Amino acid sequence: MAQISPQHTIAVGWSGGIDSTALLLALKQAGHTVQAWHIDHGWHAQSAAWGHALQQQAQAWGIPYLHHRLTLPAANNREAAARQGRYQAFSALAAEHPIRLLCLAHHADDQAETVCMRLLQGAGIQGCCGMRARRSMFNMQLARPLLHVRKHELTQALQQAAITTLEDPSNCDTSLWRNHIRHRLFPAIVRSGYTPTSLFHRWQQQALRLNSIIHQQADLITITREQKGCHVVWSQWSEQPQAIRVAVLQRMV
Repeated sequence: MAQISPQHTIAVGWSGGIDSTALLLALKQAGHTVQAWHIDHGWHAQSAAWGHALQQQAQAWGIPYLHHRLTLPAANNREAAARQGRYQAFSALAAEHPIRLLCLAHHADDQAETVCMRLLQGAGIQGCCGMRARRSMFNMQLARPLLHVRKHELTQALQQAAITTLEDPSNCDTSLWRNHIRHRLFPAIVRSGYTPTSLFHRWQQQALRLNSIIHQQADLITITREQKGCHVVWSQWSEQPQAIRVAVLQRMV
């Protein structure tokens, strides 16, 4: 939690599950003033009752609780639609309250799943760099302070503290990409004698190194900005490998 300043109230995206509960209580125990922000996706019949139970639990812990229910349109990619709706809801809550830092409980196992999923989706080097520990999003800062922590460590910490959590039924829906990777692909990799978390973390580190090299090379190409746009020297740009040309074009855009 070293990168989290204690100066301001921190919002925590709280589902009631193991990961976000561990983060919420760890920040509170470390002396931070926290709020629990719960986004109800409405994916299961008990979601409203679940939100009420979380509100009561937060009250028992002395933690302010804010709730937002999504109405998601039918979409081919439910995960993407839910993610977009969730972040928009977080942004709306941040606009209503003087809070500019939101912490999410993504951990090391989530990071490995993310890199694997992006590889399977055909992402490039930048996409395979995984989730960032800190980034700006809409009107706030987003932090992921648990990216170095394994899931089993969070589970063990809550078990030792005798804290019970909720398990979202949608976490078992293997029609969702991430759940398919978590419950089918990764166990198959383990049965083959490999550790998927270590495997995809190594690829993430390689992607981070390659991405750094690409942007160092892109820094050598001068982008001239004008009132109506920008341009580069064609000979400078055209002699570069494709990955560097793409990085320069992204900067120009």
